[in-house]
Amino acid sequence: MDALLIAGLLVVLFAVLTVVRSVRIVPQARARNVERLGRYHSTLKPGLNFVIPYIDRVYPMIDLREQVVSFRPQPVITEDNLVVEIDTVLYFQVTDPRAAAYEIANYIQAVEQLTVTTLRNVVGSLDLEMTLTSRDTINSQLRGVLDEATGKWGIRVNRVEIKAIDPPKSIKEAMEKQMRAERDKRAAILNAEGQRQSQILTAEGDKQSAILRAEGDRSAAILKAQGQSQAIDEVFQAVHRNDPDPKLLAYQYLQVLPELAKGQGNTFWVIPSEVTSALQGVSKAFTESLPQSPATRHEAPAISEAAARETAQAEQAAAEAVAEAADVDAGPRQLGPAAATADPLADLQENRHRTS
Repeated sequence: MDALLIAGLLVVLFAVLTVVRSVRIVPQARARNVERLGRYHSTLKPGLNFVIPYIDRVYPMIDLREQVVSFRPQPVITEDNLVVEIDTVLYFQVTDPRAAAYEIANYIQAVEQLTVTTLRNVVGSLDLEMTLTSRDTINSQLRGVLDEATGKWGIRVNRVEIKAIDPPKSIKEAMEKQMRAERDKRAAILNAEGQRQSQILTAEGDKQSAILRAEGDRSAAILKAQGQSQAIDEVFQAVHRNDPDPKLLAYQYLQVLPELAKGQGNTFWVIPSEVTSALQGVSKAFTESLPQSPATRHEAPAISEAAARETAQAEQAAAEAVAEAADVDAGPRQLGPAAATADPLADLQENRHRTS
């Protein structure tokens, strides 16, 4: 009984194992190659698949999704004999599981070596400056060469990116110095441009200010001249309109005469010859008798008193003018020919006695 039980258990276990090995479940975006009796038979698709156990051999799964592989930095010599370290990143996808498994033993290693050789060929025709500034060109050339070479391996190269380009340390220091010099140059140029623009704007402002100030001075001078012209014209018109006689002009002359001697620096004062004639004109103006008319006959006493007061004021003004002229210490007093024989005060007193 024990032997039969053990045999039955073995048979059941063998049957379960056979069923398990005949069923294969493949995830999405995966594929598995099947060999039957050592020869490629088929590729299992995603989902539930059945195989013949103990006859069919199922290989490990192949990922059909896009994959990213980062290769270690590789030394590359440029056209100007400089060694740079270039780090690349590869984006590829398996399109044919059968070719990827049977056309190449290790497609990852093959892609890496092909990338390195192609990169050296491309960068070897460029100098350092072009290598640093032509990444897009290098990427496109690498992708074209890799895609063409890996097509028969069932692999499609989607993108090739250069992650880093590391020149030698001495070259880095030289590049930093050059960059610093370029920045200092740009800063100096910008500073000079700023100062130039500032000076130009300052000069423009000074020019506009001077122009406006000159225009203001010109307008002020024109307005002042116009005002003086109008004032002179008004005075001239008023004088001619009122028709003053020589007696009034002589009286005004005598009133202005004392102002000539009020200056602090006046040490020499010349009395013009017209003073005597002015004094005589004033004296005659206040001493001549007006014609008596019936309308003015009754007003004669008042007029005589007013004339007497005005005459006294005129005599006082003339006496002050003559006294101030006589008190000047520096220089002799110059008189006109008419004043040599006539005394203006004596003439005034004589005329006054005659009228009284």
